[in-house]
Amino acid sequence: MTGLLGPAEIRELAARLGVAPTKKLGQNFVHDPNTVRRIVTAAGLTPDDVALEVGPGLGSLTLGLLPVAGHVHAVEIDPVLAGALPETVARHAGADAGRLTVHRADALRVDAAELADPPPTALVANLPYNVAVPVVLHLLAVLPTLRHGLVMVQKEVADRLVAGPGSKVYGIPSVKLAWYAQARGAGRVPPNVFWPVPNVDSGLVAFSCRQPPRADVPREQVFAVVDAAFAQRRKTLRAALAGWAGGPDRAAAALTAAGVDPGARGESLTVEQFAAIAASAPTGTRTAK
Repeated sequence: MTGLLGPAEIRELAARLGVAPTKKLGQNFVHDPNTVRRIVTAAGLTPDDVALEVGPGLGSLTLGLLPVAGHVHAVEIDPVLAGALPETVARHAGADAGRLTVHRADALRVDAAELADPPPTALVANLPYNVAVPVVLHLLAVLPTLRHGLVMVQKEVADRLVAGPGSKVYGIPSVKLAWYAQARGAGRVPPNVFWPVPNVDSGLVAFSCRQPPRADVPREQVFAVVDAAFAQRRKTLRAALAGWAGGPDRAAAALTAAGVDPGARGESLTVEQFAAIAASAPTGTRTAK
């Protein structure tokens, strides 16, 4: 893996483009080649993989992905960065540059049709802190060809994504990611590998996609139960799901039918149990958007 960008190259490139990292877009550029190598290795890509990178920025991780993946889709919302990336890759990646497709787009709005040639199989990205969870969940929802991934996010967010029932940080992101995939923590990343240096550590989250726990219940119905359960996480499910079900008694009936104690709290339930509650829902219950 050669041609990676170090601190000097990152700052020189940013200066030439007139780019200053912005908090609005959550831009923190990786300038440490060893961190890039670590991410690429942990992602476990093969030449059969089509990698999807969100927020490639100045191209640090992109240059690490190109030698090991069959193709790389890079989705970048910043027009200056999106426009400059092909030139950067051509300068540093040699023959591998032909395997890159850059999309000037918002990752929260892309769909399978935009990324169909070829369809992505792996999500590997240094995600902006402010939209990390929505981006991951959106891409898993709209890209059925994804098989696995590795994302770098704020350490606190990483802990939430991989938390299991009973954990203090188990919540909506934990359950919704579990609907799509099995996730695990893949290590901590210190702040000093970024420019500018963030105030927090980052964490790597690896995941392997799987079939949803229940094929007979729409995802939107399950997610509506999850949202309601954690909106008032200190309340029992009988009370927390009252608005969703149309009253506490109707909520209790649905919970009992699903084999869940109405006195339990959402933080103790698995994704399979949330799906069972959704399957037992009375008519007229709310659905997640």
